[in-house]
Amino acid sequence: MSDLFSRRAFLSRSGQATAVAAGAMTSPGRAAGQAAGKKKIRIAQLGVGHAHAAGKMQAYRQSGAFEVVGVCEPDESLRRKAGAAGVYKDLRWVTREELLNLPGLQAVAVETRVRDSLDHAEACVDAGFHIHLDKPAGSSLPKFRKILRAAADRERVVQMGYMYRYNPGIVFLREALQKGWLGEVFEVHTVMSKVVGAASRKALAEYPGGIMFELGCHIIDLVVGVLGAPRKVSAFPRHSSRLADGLVDNMLAVLEYPRALATVKSSAQEVEGFARRHLVVCGSEGTLQVQPLDSPAVRLALSKPREKFSRGYQEVRFPRYSRYVDDAADFARIIRGEKESDFSIEHDEAVQRVVLEACGLPVDR
Repeated sequence: MSDLFSRRAFLSRSGQATAVAAGAMTSPGRAAGQAAGKKKIRIAQLGVGHAHAAGKMQAYRQSGAFEVVGVCEPDESLRRKAGAAGVYKDLRWVTREELLNLPGLQAVAVETRVRDSLDHAEACVDAGFHIHLDKPAGSSLPKFRKILRAAADRERVVQMGYMYRYNPGIVFLREALQKGWLGEVFEVHTVMSKVVGAASRKALAEYPGGIMFELGCHIIDLVVGVLGAPRKVSAFPRHSSRLADGLVDNMLAVLEYPRALATVKSSAQEVEGFARRHLVVCGSEGTLQVQPLDSPAVRLALSKPREKFSRGYQEVRFPRYSRYVDDAADFARIIRGEKESDFSIEHDEAVQRVVLEACGLPVDR
């Protein structure tokens, strides 16, 4: 897939994404209000082992669009721990077989450990359900591709769980790109780091892709959204900690395009890393920086006035937003047939390929 095709596909839908996210980014109450008078979508969660599992469950339970009808977790220790958490209170716990046969079930949120996610996602798609698949999409690109194609053949959606897609700063970036405010993009830089404690480092060390696989995948999704699929990815993995735990904890990837370069950096050691998480997009007509990513603030530089924005640097502020709320709202609209997904199969496949390449992992098995 060419970088041009992927970027065109992304931007051709960005107007829809901007309108949807701008309308949904306000509050859980508004998202619930938009679902008023509509029959709730029956959804179940398969797995609680993913770091996002509880947050996603809270978003679905608070949404007026969904009715959570069951939870499955094959691992007894994880099930017992989750059962004690308030977000899972009073929910029905079922086996996977029972989940796949729940009456009227329409969608499944796959929130297992990443190493198990593709097997469960495949079973859900084969059973005819829409799925929300949390990131990253496993370690087998051929299997992920098969799942995407099977879902498309069944007219089912696979929504990936990249948490910045509905971030208001990123939505603003998509709008600026669509309107041509930045001109031709020639440079993208992005960083996503944090301090990972010893216990979590041990768990992450199970993945040969290291911190880029677990954390950096979020910002790879953003870079591919801006520039499309790169012609070449060069990975620079390092173990920088004095801890002998095997975690590849300091990683850089360089993405090469015909007329652009992008860098993606992710570390498990950066003090106050949340504050420095950022995305910088430089074009021939302007530069846009989102920092921090989690409570977004935007610095916008323009070569000439654009709508209400002036020439030169200016700050763009956004209201606070809650992770996952807008993902859930958009998932409901897609399931109901009110809109198409703003993220194509080609985009999601390209993201997963780049994630694996940025980790130095094979893409053919």
